[in-house]
Amino acid sequence: MRGEKFTNSEGEIKVSFGYQCNSDQGIPCSAANGCGIQSGSEMPRTGSFSCLSGAALSANATLANTNICNGLIGAEILPSLDSPNSFRKVPSSPCLSRLDILSSSLQSGMSNLSCSPPSPVCSPETDSYLWKPMSAPSRSDSFLNVMEVQVAGGAAGEDRVQAVCSEENEWLFCAIYDGFNGRDAADFLAGTLYETIIFYFNLLDWESKQDVPRASNGLDPDGPSEYFHDNDMVGNEANRKKYASAESFVKKSADPKMEVSSDSFRHGVLDSLQRALSHAENDFLYMVEHEMEDRPDLVSIGSCVLVMLLHGKDLYTLNLGDSRAVLATYDEGNDMAQSESLKAIQLTDSHTVDNEVERTRLLHEHPDDSMSIVAGKVKGKLKVTRAFGVGYLKKKKLNDALMGILRVRNLISPPYISTEPSLNVHKISKSDHFVIVGSDGLFDFFSNEEAVKLVDSYISGNPSGDPAKFLVEQLLIKAARSAGFSEEELMNVPAGRRRKYHDDVTVIVVVLGTNHRTSKASTCV
Repeated sequence: MRGEKFTNSEGEIKVSFGYQCNSDQGIPCSAANGCGIQSGSEMPRTGSFSCLSGAALSANATLANTNICNGLIGAEILPSLDSPNSFRKVPSSPCLSRLDILSSSLQSGMSNLSCSPPSPVCSPETDSYLWKPMSAPSRSDSFLNVMEVQVAGGAAGEDRVQAVCSEENEWLFCAIYDGFNGRDAADFLAGTLYETIIFYFNLLDWESKQDVPRASNGLDPDGPSEYFHDNDMVGNEANRKKYASAESFVKKSADPKMEVSSDSFRHGVLDSLQRALSHAENDFLYMVEHEMEDRPDLVSIGSCVLVMLLHGKDLYTLNLGDSRAVLATYDEGNDMAQSESLKAIQLTDSHTVDNEVERTRLLHEHPDDSMSIVAGKVKGKLKVTRAFGVGYLKKKKLNDALMGILRVRNLISPPYISTEPSLNVHKISKSDHFVIVGSDGLFDFFSNEEAVKLVDSYISGNPSGDPAKFLVEQLLIKAARSAGFSEEELMNVPAGRRRKYHDDVTVIVVVLGTNHRTSKASTCV
């Protein structure tokens, strides 16, 4: 199923991009069908992924924001990141970064964010990620900061997707921001979170050298070891000082026996991801408080968050909400050629009231509120129990900004929506085949196992095809049949009305490994 019929209709696939790594012999691949797939410089590939593809389809009708951060996000920052139909090479650390653009504009009085109070996740010398801490590290210290990166991303309905790759330094950053009640929160994340993560990776390196105490709500060095598959997690303050320098990720060690990605550093990476997310949340809600008089709708706007960072053999995930990262892996000892041995492992937690663990947690945290869950939703409003933004379920004064039936009655003990993410790191093995990263719109129609089987069968028969776009096309076929339409009829239903039949759908497929079963894979847009 190639799906050309879908691409020119009212509901066209808004985002479709691909990236092919170098061959094992160090010869760059050519773009499939002339669609502009980028490959890295001529060097042997030693990382953990062969290629990736991304696709997104809108169902919700939404306008691009114009007011958020005084228009800077939509007018200046996102255009520099968006490349919805192919990867493009951009400087990793331009002289005027996205955060610098915001910071300079805020200082000049263009936005109310300029007086943002200190974030609780910042170090004592840091006011906000918009302001650099005293003696802060240079941008070149972080392993995410290299001379050039490949970037792709865009929007479909209220979803936002991003992919940033440095094949030379063996890392890949992917993120899906599944917005709801509007696109502003997803746009804010797309415009700031990647840079904020870079900031905290810089800070991780700086803290390890300066012996700066870690913030109280960052990951405790004695934190839960279930984040890791290894059981030898370092767990005391003395060992925290042994965090490997982020610079070592870029500069290869002269000692081949040195364990660069130590457990302590993995813990530091997860800590940095969580601190960056908390910081972004703090700044977004501060902005909402100052903008809500003119735009009261901002208090109800939020986003699920799914971040995947693949570095070397380590695959990190951070999630809030119901987007998923699903790993396709072969049962150990079975023949990799047998597709029936492929199994699906969900790497992320589902933060919804349908999850008994989340439901129990929510009821336990609000013992005096008998109506914390109403009609299968948090306060009768949301199915997700953790999300970015959605301030009216977190702060009473933000709820008070809403009028009439939009306001939540009896907001007894906020916050009802948590911003504490689930974190995980998985060490890639030879048995791991690919990862599917998707918004919940994909899993409304396919189980984890069904999605894995579809991608596996497609890759096997179409080594030069686009598995992400194929998944979206298969979803459309299933949605159309469920609605009693043909695919063409469904795609001609205008965005907004089509939300009745399917949600916004965003998918990234990352093919892992460097052996023969994936080395010929490529993507087409």
